[in-house]
Amino acid sequence: MLDTTIAGSLPKPEWLAPPNTLWAPWRLEGRSLQERKRDAVLLALREQEQAGIDIVADGEQTRGHFVWGLVDQLDGIDFSRMITIGIRADRYKATVPTVTGPVRRRGSIHGEDVRWARANTKQRLKLTMPGPMTIVDTIHDAHYGSRERLAMDLARLINEEARELEALGLDVLQLDEPAFNVYMDEVRDWGVAALDRAVEGLRCRTAVHICYGYGIKANTDWKQTLGGEWRQYEQTFPLLAGSRIGGVSLEWAGSRVPIALIGLLGNKDVLVGAVDVATDRVETPEEVAAVIRAAMQHVPPTRIFPCTNCGMVPLSRAVARAKLQALGAGAALVRRELAS
Repeated sequence: MLDTTIAGSLPKPEWLAPPNTLWAPWRLEGRSLQERKRDAVLLALREQEQAGIDIVADGEQTRGHFVWGLVDQLDGIDFSRMITIGIRADRYKATVPTVTGPVRRRGSIHGEDVRWARANTKQRLKLTMPGPMTIVDTIHDAHYGSRERLAMDLARLINEEARELEALGLDVLQLDEPAFNVYMDEVRDWGVAALDRAVEGLRCRTAVHICYGYGIKANTDWKQTLGGEWRQYEQTFPLLAGSRIGGVSLEWAGSRVPIALIGLLGNKDVLVGAVDVATDRVETPEEVAAVIRAAMQHVPPTRIFPCTNCGMVPLSRAVARAKLQALGAGAALVRRELAS
């Protein structure tokens, strides 16, 4: 009960990539890079275990970008044809590859990542992948002519990959969909359907992560325009309540999201953001516990999974480590209260 987990990324060691940097370039190449990526995964697993995190992940240590880690392994997407576009409704610009044909996997994408992590932890294991809508919003389409058709093809290949990962011992698959907080009409029209296709037939736990983005200036500036209450979840949560997805990972700590909105998720698991990734200030265990107690006013503790708001790759390793420790300690505090 109140099993803790992380939303996705952790900071990479300085010997692997420049610190405090999103989408940082690798410092090594070839065989040395592959070996050091594995070393970084081991560090990420140990730091989560030592902090008392119950469902651990690889911290996206093998990926330079949370979308490119999947997309650069697909046929039909050309990284030699990069173009600058506005993403997340033009919140910021990104230079992205071009879809030039039907998208297909060349083979396993994250199989080796799951094998390595599974062999090196006894904890339950989670892997994150970008969701169909967010991938569509982070590439340039010159083939399909329809965001929906492209998303459904991406959902199909995500499902192919997920079934293989499940067979390798993956316990939790999370699809990251920050685009769900931006394109509300598309979420309704085809976004949830694409998500359902991506998790079709899976027996492992599944979740979708919907947040307000990394703690970077483009996102923090955007948040300042959202008013006194952030109610985007009010539109998406009822749709997700009727979906195949097993749970929803959301941002709450340090936000203006009304916590009562989690009641719209029906019987879904709630991965409640109890750690703010947009600040270097480290939460106390009591602050984490207060978030969990607030969530328990609307959802039974058996369905609550205390979590980080989003990925922590832009933070320093020391700050991220301390935040993990606060997350683990805060959840333990509430567990003791419930047991007494």
